[in-house]
Amino acid sequence: MMQAPKPKFDRFKKYFNRHRPAIQEVVRETTSGGIVFRRNRDTNEVEILLAKDLKNRWTIAKGHVEVGEVTRDTAEREIREETGLQEMKIMDWLGKVHFRYRRQNSLVLMTMHVYLVHALGDTDKLRKDIDGWMNDLGWFPVKKALDMIEYDDISKLTLIAMKKIRDARL
Repeated sequence: MMQAPKPKFDRFKKYFNRHRPAIQEVVRETTSGGIVFRRNRDTNEVEILLAKDLKNRWTIAKGHVEVGEVTRDTAEREIREETGLQEMKIMDWLGKVHFRYRRQNSLVLMTMHVYLVHALGDTDKLRKDIDGWMNDLGWFPVKKALDMIEYDDISKLTLIAMKKIRDARL
């Protein structure tokens, strides 16, 4: 009797039979950051400040809310710490983004508050954050920034930010 051929997908089973440890806890965390903008001195075009994280994804400057801190203050502190910008004005709250991810045996439920932030003073003096979470930092024209941002929710909030900038004639 002839034996049936071995299915070709057997070699892929090793990828599907890996078992991750069960989630042991659910953790809720809150972060806050900002869509930071400026006007280019030469072109008067609006530019957005983006940071490239360790996984090479372009996003906004943000960080965890400390105990007793309000999200607006967190956004300003984190932008200052991560980018080196010292002068800024928090213009408006743009919204919040909810997402989740797995951290070892924990499910992290994250809420990120996002503010519209006008960069003031010497906006060319940027520095990468000292905590080492970013690979790059820079100012980009809005259209280019929208193409670069890896997260759809941040892109949507950037469009809301642009409307507010236009409406306020900033």
